[in-house]
Amino acid sequence: MPSLFRLLFVVSMLFAVSYGSLYVLAVYFEPEQSEVQKQLPSVKIRR
Repeated sequence: MPSLFRLLFVVSMLFAVSYGSLYVLAVYFEPEQSEVQKQLPSVKIRR
């Protein structure tokens, strides 16, 4: 039974570290917002 608790503890710690690192990346490293201008190719409409 101690091996089960050890496995659950290791899995939960890996999940917590990965979730925390994703949270830090999302909060502290937000990209700068800028306008994007992209010319669209001319489209011919058939009637």
